[in-house]
Amino acid sequence: MLSTIIGKICTAILDTLVRGISRLGVGPNLLTFFGFLITILSAFYLAQGNFFYAGIVIIFSGIFDMLDGRLARITNNVTKFGAFFDSVLDRYSDMILFLALMVHYIKNQQMIYVLLSGIVMIGAIMTSYTRARAESLVPTCKVGFLERPERLVLLIIGTIFGRMAAVLWVMAVLSNLTVVHRILHTWKESSKNNNPD
Repeated sequence: MLSTIIGKICTAILDTLVRGISRLGVGPNLLTFFGFLITILSAFYLAQGNFFYAGIVIIFSGIFDMLDGRLARITNNVTKFGAFFDSVLDRYSDMILFLALMVHYIKNQQMIYVLLSGIVMIGAIMTSYTRARAESLVPTCKVGFLERPERLVLLIIGTIFGRMAAVLWVMAVLSNLTVVHRILHTWKESSKNNNPD
């Protein structure tokens, strides 16, 4: 009951923001690009080791990430290119954030976390790739726990609460388990198509 009320309040706030943005003549693709620029700022803070500020900026970039799709729907401006552009910039955003973490850990000579950040980055990219590739073969492949929204939430927790090391371990395991889950799901689904009853 409480979660439903909170959800409705958040939806109303987001819709009000989107309507205000639409009156300014800002298109969803421009909003996507603004969110990407904000991500670059958060990466700068990560590379400098200013994790708390990075977390605050990631929250703002996440808001933009929620608003662009909603703006496209409300203004009836949903396009194939918009979905493609959003997905491409999301991948760049993921890589920039984890590269920034690698820079930070290299400067501090914490090589285990340099490697761990790289593993998380690979898992993040492969999570997206396996779904995209799978859905060219099977109807849908949304299985697995750790997608981009969950990664952003974990990054925010890790940066703001000073638990980045623990969060990296969690993401390294769960993101790659998600990839394995999607591989198995695609194998099962494609096997059904190859062996009809």
